Amino acid sequence: MRAALVNPPWSFAQSIYFGCRAPHLPIELGACKVLLEAAGHEVLMLDGALDGLTLEETAGRVAEFAPAMTVVTTAPTYLFWRCAQPELRVPRAFLDALDGRGGRTVAVGPHGSVTPKTTLAKLGCDLVVRGECEEVVAALAGGGLTDPGRVPSLAYRDEDGIAVTGGPAATRFVDLPALSWPESWIARHRHHHHRFDAEPDGPGAEVEASRGCPYTCTFCAKLDFRDKYRRRDLGLVLDEIDRLIAQGATYLYFIDEIFLPQKPLLEALVERPVAFGVQTRIDLWKPDMLDLLGRAGCVSIEAGVESLTAEGRALLDKNCRASTDDLAERLIHARRSVPFVQANLIKVAGDDPALVAAWRERLRAAGVWANDPVPLYPYPSSPDYRRLWGEPDGQAWERAHAHYLGQFDRFSDIQEERPASLSELESACCPA
Repeated sequence: MRAALVNPPWSFAQSIYFGCRAPHLPIELGACKVLLEAAGHEVLMLDGALDGLTLEETAGRVAEFAPAMTVVTTAPTYLFWRCAQPELRVPRAFLDALDGRGGRTVAVGPHGSVTPKTTLAKLGCDLVVRGECEEVVAALAGGGLTDPGRVPSLAYRDEDGIAVTGGPAATRFVDLPALSWPESWIARHRHHHHRFDAEPDGPGAEVEASRGCPYTCTFCAKLDFRDKYRRRDLGLVLDEIDRLIAQGATYLYFIDEIFLPQKPLLEALVERPVAFGVQTRIDLWKPDMLDLLGRAGCVSIEAGVESLTAEGRALLDKNCRASTDDLAERLIHARRSVPFVQANLIKVAGDDPALVAAWRERLRAAGVWANDPVPLYPYPSSPDYRRLWGEPDGQAWERAHAHYLGQFDRFSDIQEERPASLSELESACCPA
């Protein structure tokens, strides 16, 4: 069977989108591709930015390929599923440009994972995958398109309306084969995600060594995807990394929700000519492992601290046993071998602004960046949303968006203009 996998060319005008706007490898599509090809299917994988295509050109390439199934993402790569743009205007615009020329159309992403019926209605596609998508997409290609009722974690239309075949999928992941990317994509991928110590000296890339997180912080949007923690086979990860290095990549970013200390991986990276960045919890790292992290080539750490009081961290369900002083000391220790270390802070009721300012100044004096606390967006896949409003319904994204816009008059640094309402963002493409 022929299958097209599409990451459309993204645009975020007036969006609240918190993720990076540079092109990144569409990890979820790469995972779909390796499973589809292993089963003998013919695959066309397109990325609007990395292929340098417009929406219309992307749709035209798909139409020329004449697939039986076209898969489109609703967020730009697995890395940003937890902070996706709420609006669906870009994937809907791609499907409109495709205009029925791509066989059965399938949407994958965080939107359909939490609100499958609404996503199906807004996009007008044939099927929506709930949760992590690669194994479900492979099942669709393996006969599920003709009988979607036997494929778990789907939403689709039937004679009774919209059918949903169970909850979000969680893949095995541990044995996911090494992903491969077109040479032209790596050559175009000049962005080094979350790197600030040096200008790019070669192509960048993204890699996934683990998936999910064993913690349940209230603000983290992962309940419907990438939730359960799994660690990928080290040999497969290293095969993928070696392939990227051979293609010229000089920097990797691990998209893992939480990059936990893993001595064998770090020792293997010491021997490889590549720098990398991670996101983690600094309280889980001991000084000797932080030193090894630096020797392995880590040049960027994004560490979630969130609140500067034990009470604030408890309110966020951080399950953090380290004190605020301990967190500061570990961040400062990490900075001795890692060129850029960031402590992420969020707005938490009760945190003293003077305490925050003093703590930030202390870290800055030691070379550690601590951001001005940022407001939270209550994503429908987060515990925060469910504490406020219960289980997500058909208005979940609209409700979260209106709440966020009504609560804050200052937004993130990357938002150059005040975000528009969700109805405004989707008015040109998505039916009410």
